[in-house]
Order: sequence, then C-alpha cells, then structure tokens
Amino acid sequence: MQAIWNDTVIAESDDTVVVEGNHYFPIDSIKKEYFEKTDMTSFCGWKGMANYYSVTVNGKTNKDCAWYYAEPNDAAMKIKDMVAFWNGVEVK
Repeated sequence: MQAIWNDTVIAESDDTVVVEGNHYFPIDSIKKEYFEKTDMTSFCGWKGMANYYSVTVNGKTNKDCAWYYAEPNDAAMKIKDMVAFWNGVEVK
C-alpha cells in the first residue's frame, strides 16, 4: 500500500491494518521528512485520543491530513504506532 499526496509517496508498507475503512501504516513506513506534528486532536469512543500530522511536499502543506493514536484504548491496540490518512491523501 502507498499513501500519496501532491504526486509524492509519503508512506509505503505491505503491512497496513484496516480499521473502519482506513489503512493504518506502521510509523516506520512514513517518510518523516514530510511530516510535522500539529496541536490538533480528536476523540473516538473506542479508539481514544487521536493526534495529527500535517504533510508538506514541494512547498504545499496538507494540514492535519494524517492521524495516529499514541495511546489507544485496549480495543484499538492493534493501531498503536500506526498512521492513517484523509483530506486528499490517496491510499492505493
């Protein structure tokens, strides 16, 4: 699987986990040079508190387009240390 934004592969892995239709990529499969942590958070009742990254590629930034659960609830432990995407990031 690949996550692509602005015609650039920003994550790539053969070991994604699909939860609620989203592919979660292992943290070591993201190309960290494109990612910057943000202050954005959201809460899911069964997964817990999500934190976000913005991605910058070739001078364009996609704000809060990637999320992860640093400390997921027990029910979502399989996505600990994994990152998912939305907001125009193509996953294929």
